[in-house]
Amino acid sequence: MTGASVAATAVSVRARIMLALAAVLGLLAFAWPLFLRPDSAVDPMQAPLLFALVLPVVLAVVVSELTGNGMDVKGLALLGVLSAVGAVLRPLGAGTAGMEPIFFLLVLGGRAFGPGFGFAQGAVTLFASALLTAGVGPWLPYQMVAAGFVGLGGGLLPRVSGRGELAWLSVWGFVSAFVYGWLMDFAFWPFGIGPATQFSFDPHAGVWENLHTFALFNLATSMGWNLGRALTTVVLLLVLAPGLLHVLRRAARRAAFAPR
Repeated sequence: MTGASVAATAVSVRARIMLALAAVLGLLAFAWPLFLRPDSAVDPMQAPLLFALVLPVVLAVVVSELTGNGMDVKGLALLGVLSAVGAVLRPLGAGTAGMEPIFFLLVLGGRAFGPGFGFAQGAVTLFASALLTAGVGPWLPYQMVAAGFVGLGGGLLPRVSGRGELAWLSVWGFVSAFVYGWLMDFAFWPFGIGPATQFSFDPHAGVWENLHTFALFNLATSMGWNLGRALTTVVLLLVLAPGLLHVLRRAARRAAFAPR
């Protein structure tokens, strides 16, 4: 094995470790209220501090993806173009029954360029969209990580082609739209609706009891929105995925960029 191949292998391993670490910390940043004891010294106001630890890891994944997986200037341009298109598309569906047209693009980006690229694309797209629409706030880190999971999942789908590939993309597009909605609802649910409703988070209850309460809350308040997002994503994938995947893969070959 040559020195160049050893270095490439080390970079690939490093990128995978950073991606796995970002995914695990991202999930913990959403789920940590479930594991707090009632007498814990941690209070809800410390959630932003927790995400202050997660965001550098997210950025490290982006840097690792840009510098470590054989991505040249053309590959960087691909990430920039897809993120910019997603940022422009996002406001088109705002406030319209969950019809958000960006998630199909995150799925396709992860599918064409790999899970690391998909995670980076999701995070950068939501960040750019927030700057474009003046949507920067404490919810933005949650949106960036949740959207990163959408692209990450697209890159981890089984390597099939033809109708099988389209079926897998549609299934993940449907599921990921709900996952994004669940994560974003859970980000504020323990602290946002107060302690006195039948759907409130109970710090004295167990993990499964609180998850059951959250499922009822989400079903009552967000089911229609999540379903609209899921159906929009599936329809866009069925219509646009074959042609766009061909274009994206040809662009990847020309950029000398191959997903790890």
